[in-house]
Amino acid sequence: MKMLKKKFKNYNSKLREECGVFGISNFDDASALTALGLHALQHRGQEGCGIVSYDGNKYYSEKRHGLVGDNFNKEKVLKKLPGNFAIGHNRYSTTGGTTLRNIQPFFADTNAGGIGVAHNGNLTNALTIRKKLVEDGAIFYSTSDTEVIIQLIAKSKRLTTVEKITDAIFQIQGGYALVMLAQKKLIGVRDPLGIRPLVIGKKNKSYVLASETCALDIIGAKFLREVENGEIVIIENGQLRSIKPFPKKKSRPCVFEYIYFSRPDSILNGKTTYEFRKMFGEQLALEDDIKADLIVPVPDSGNAAAIGYSQKIKINFDLGLIRNHYVGRTFIEPAQKIRSLGVKLKLNANKSSIKDKKIILVDDSLVRGTTSHKIVSMLYDAGAKEIHVRIASPEIKYPDFYGVDMPTKSELLAANKSVNEICKYIGANSLKFLSIDGLYKAMGYEKRNNTYPQLTDHYFTGEYPIEIVDKLGEDKVAQLSLLSTGSNN
Repeated sequence: MKMLKKKFKNYNSKLREECGVFGISNFDDASALTALGLHALQHRGQEGCGIVSYDGNKYYSEKRHGLVGDNFNKEKVLKKLPGNFAIGHNRYSTTGGTTLRNIQPFFADTNAGGIGVAHNGNLTNALTIRKKLVEDGAIFYSTSDTEVIIQLIAKSKRLTTVEKITDAIFQIQGGYALVMLAQKKLIGVRDPLGIRPLVIGKKNKSYVLASETCALDIIGAKFLREVENGEIVIIENGQLRSIKPFPKKKSRPCVFEYIYFSRPDSILNGKTTYEFRKMFGEQLALEDDIKADLIVPVPDSGNAAAIGYSQKIKINFDLGLIRNHYVGRTFIEPAQKIRSLGVKLKLNANKSSIKDKKIILVDDSLVRGTTSHKIVSMLYDAGAKEIHVRIASPEIKYPDFYGVDMPTKSELLAANKSVNEICKYIGANSLKFLSIDGLYKAMGYEKRNNTYPQLTDHYFTGEYPIEIVDKLGEDKVAQLSLLSTGSNN
């Protein structure tokens, strides 16, 4: 397969989320509830959104660029999606471009009937499989690795849809959570290590699948449990059954779901992520000995950790930075003419709180350091006496290949500079990261199990739990097709 030159994205200082998936079975106004669920999962992807519904006879699909609230907020749009079954997807691309043809859910006709697929994550052997499928005559419509899954399902010689899906997932590797619609079946799949999240809920007699529990809350569904690692759940005729085709392994969920990705009110491992983030801040305080007048969070990512830090050492917490919530997420770049304004588009110093104060500035993570540098400078300009930066996670030294879009190793600040060098770069008086064992301790573990870590934490350690089959060096291919990304397809 001939490829164009590698095309890479411009990265900002924060990690970009994966995607959000949602599905509901046998419920009136299924598409409307799916739109609400996607709205709750908007933080997981803002590039595009889509819904596939089923009315017992036909499938219907609507895909749009942009936010859920801008696209699925009108009755006339939802009327195009009839039926009591629906799945939905919020997209942030980790492979493939941003064209309409890459927006999910994907749909295909197979010899076992139609199937819609929504995927959160990334396959580490997608290019290898894709190349083999193309050699065998397969035609790909999109550049998304999700279409590889569709192709494998369609190609399978197994008889039933569930058997075809099982056949397909035995061929893929990576971190993934899948929500599928096959006639009146709603199907959920989670990768063998449980890297990417997927939960089960129930509204009246109808089952719901979603990336996070916050999507259940918005529609009034009850949280039942997480889909287990390596589990396939099949919901049909108001019943849920489970199969576990993979050899049993201990789960290793992504650590950044706890640190940054999941919404603060979502439940992971029995607690809200807000609680975990407070505990990260508390542990960071226990590992620190700096004296200061005030704890200031970087909003909103550092709020919970800063509160935990403040409560642990009994130093006042205050909003030294005020966030403008109307400019979009960090990675949405403004027009070139105003880009020079930088972080001031989103944050401004609260001079009345920070003037003449020794400040502990708390954030959840540090990736490239460019935003941290600008924030520190802004606080000094506003009259801060000292600024001590505290990060409620360990140093990020390694890239991700399981569904998180992030800089390459050469762009990761901690991969190339010591803590002292980073401190000098961002202009702070001091800098400290949460230790790796401290991170695990805050989560209730005695320490990190170095033989078999409890979490997928390669960002800090370089220990990748799943082989990266598609050897691409440290850079990731963002464009896999010869068709221009500007094409309206």
